[in-house]
Amino acid sequence: MHAQTSPASEIAAALATQAEAVCRHYLPAGERQGRYWIAGDVHGARGKSLFVRLHGPRSGKWNDGATGDHGDLLDLIKHRTRSETLRETLAEARSFLAMPAPSRRSVPEPADKDPSAAIERLWKACRPIGGTHAEAYLQARGIRRCRFPSLRFHPKLRYRDANFTGAFPALVAAATDARGQLTGLLRTWLDPKEPAKAPVQHPRKALGRLFGSAVRFPPRSPRSTLVVGEGLETVLSIITAYPGAAGAAALSAAGVGSFSASAARRVAIARDNDEDGIQAAARLAERCEKAGIVCRLLIPRGNDFNDDLTGYGIPSLRWHLGSPWSR
Repeated sequence: MHAQTSPASEIAAALATQAEAVCRHYLPAGERQGRYWIAGDVHGARGKSLFVRLHGPRSGKWNDGATGDHGDLLDLIKHRTRSETLRETLAEARSFLAMPAPSRRSVPEPADKDPSAAIERLWKACRPIGGTHAEAYLQARGIRRCRFPSLRFHPKLRYRDANFTGAFPALVAAATDARGQLTGLLRTWLDPKEPAKAPVQHPRKALGRLFGSAVRFPPRSPRSTLVVGEGLETVLSIITAYPGAAGAAALSAAGVGSFSASAARRVAIARDNDEDGIQAAARLAERCEKAGIVCRLLIPRGNDFNDDLTGYGIPSLRWHLGSPWSR
C-alpha cells in the first residue's frame, strides 16, 4: 500500500521543477551562477551567502552559509512573505504556481483525479463570448476586440470558497502551451446584474496548469507583432488600440519572465508598473535580445494598460505608444 503524498510535499515538488522562476520572483536581487541561484539571505537581501540549487534531485534545496539555515522552496516562500502558518505559505505557493485552491472534500471525485478531464468538460460546456455577459464585462473595461476562440462564456458556473457556495456567469479563458495544447482555464466570475466581477472573495481562479502557458489571441497576419503581458485585460487593451496585433496573456509576472517567444518575429512587452512586472519584462526582453527577436518594451502611465485604456481612451493610448509595431 502506497503512502499518500501530503499537499505540502506535492507543492514543494512542483516548485522545485520551476526553481529558477521561484528564485527570480522571490529573490530578485540575486543572480544565477551555474547550477545555483545566489543571494544574500532568505529575506531577499543582496549578497552571496545563500545558495539555492536549480537542477537535479536536490533542486529547490537551499543553504545559507552565514547562518547555517537550510530548507526547500516552501521554507523560502515562508521566510520571504513572512507567512505565519503553513496554510498561508501553501496559499502563496499555489498562487505563484497558478494552482486551484484545494477542495474541502476529503475524498476527491473521479474528475479531480484527472484535471485534464475536468478542464475539457468545462471548456466544452462554455459557449463563444460574442453577445454574452462576458463580452459586456470586457467592453465595460474599454475593450472592443475580444471575440477570440480562447475566450468563452459560462452562464452559471459553480463557485465555492471557505464561506460561500453559489453559481455566477463567468468569463472562461483557455491557456495553451507553445504547441497549442490546452493546459488550464482561467475563470472570472461575474456579477449577474452588472458588467463587473462577482462580489465574492476570489472572483478569479485557475483550473489546471497556467504557468508556462498563455491565453493566446491570434494575429490577422503572420507578420503581426506579438504583444505579451500578464493579464487578459492588459493584452486585450493593446489589441483594442492596435487591432492588427497578436497577443499572449501569460497570466502572471513569472509567466511573462519565462514566456517562450521563439516563434515570433517582433515582440512588444506590455509591462505592469509594479516591481514584479518590471523585473519580468526585463527578463523577457533580455531573452528576446539573445534570441535575435526584435523587441520593444511598452510602459503604461498607470498600473497597467487597462488602467490607461479606461482612464484615457483609445486615441490617447495610441498617442502614448506611438507606432511600436514598425520599430
